[in-house]
Amino acid sequence: MAARNTARKRAFQIIFEGDQRGAEVLTVLADWVRHARSDTRQPPVSEYTMQLVEGYAEHAKRIDELIAQYSVGWTIDRMPVVDRSILRLGAYELIWVDETPDAVVLDEMVQLAKEFSTDESPSFVNGLLGRLKELKPSLRREA
Repeated sequence: MAARNTARKRAFQIIFEGDQRGAEVLTVLADWVRHARSDTRQPPVSEYTMQLVEGYAEHAKRIDELIAQYSVGWTIDRMPVVDRSILRLGAYELIWVDETPDAVVLDEMVQLAKEFSTDESPSFVNGLLGRLKELKPSLRREA
């Protein structure tokens, strides 16, 4: 499972970089893949990282709608970029990736928040993704 953990962390970093640069995440992903192929010091981008980023990109508009709709006290534009990126990745994997147990997604996203964001972020991420988990059956029908 360490490989999946690393893949999620890299997918988060790519989504974060796209947000920071104002670039499409698929462009950032292509940049990462190109750098990994041309520079032996860069680790390769795993298949699962690519699946996560490509899946997020496919559903990005809907994911942002859901985050905006269910976050309490925060507009998506005012959220810290780290939290927004973690929520985007987590929402995609939670709603659209069936082979990953929901509890694993929540735990992994909370761990990313602990590692990369503020002290308040883990509970915010857990709360919002927990709400999406509760609503998952109806959200999948709407998607």
